[in-house]
Amino acid sequence: MTLQQYIEQVILPQYDAFDGGHKRDHAEAVIKESVKLAQEHGADVQMAYVIAAYHDLGLRIDREKHHIHSGEILMADTTLRQWFTEEQLLIMRDAVEDHRASASRGSTSGKPCGEPRTLYGAIVAEADRQIDPLTVVHRTMAYSAKMYPDGDFEQLYRRSLEHLLDKYAEGGYMRLWLNSERNVRSLETLRAIIRDEAQLRQLCREWYDAQIAQKPTPASNSR
Repeated sequence: MTLQQYIEQVILPQYDAFDGGHKRDHAEAVIKESVKLAQEHGADVQMAYVIAAYHDLGLRIDREKHHIHSGEILMADTTLRQWFTEEQLLIMRDAVEDHRASASRGSTSGKPCGEPRTLYGAIVAEADRQIDPLTVVHRTMAYSAKMYPDGDFEQLYRRSLEHLLDKYAEGGYMRLWLNSERNVRSLETLRAIIRDEAQLRQLCREWYDAQIAQKPTPASNSR
């Protein structure tokens, strides 16, 4: 079995059990962008490929520290030792840990959260920033609705606005370590939407109305 066969047949199917924002299509998109960035920056493409494939596997344990668990899963996978040295695997573990924008690192290094420790961490972090503005807004509303299932539109909108400002606005905690053209352009568009409250509210309302329309009413459930 080749490395690619192992990743495609054993690793990527695990994403099928995750939430909508972290399924196999997300992992595949991060892999594609990681390989592209590795080629552009002269990094080992196979290492970048595997880092991207493992970066969210820790979600099967919990969400809060999934980046740490993902690194542990990578290190525990003895099959990878067919293709990588111990030194390479340690670099890959650190990169997996460093991919998450909102993490307080809490890693095996004990270092505070900050800039990725290696080029590989910067690559997977950059690749993971899939900043499609409409998708970001809708996923933020979806997460707000998950956290506050009884919230009305105004409550969900305010919670979503707070998160978008905290993460994506100028001065927010999300960083682009390699400033890829795709992410820079998309982030500028998203920030313009966040500044335009009428446009942001409309996008959130469209998502909310579509979700409410999908929910069965008590009358439709009665027999």
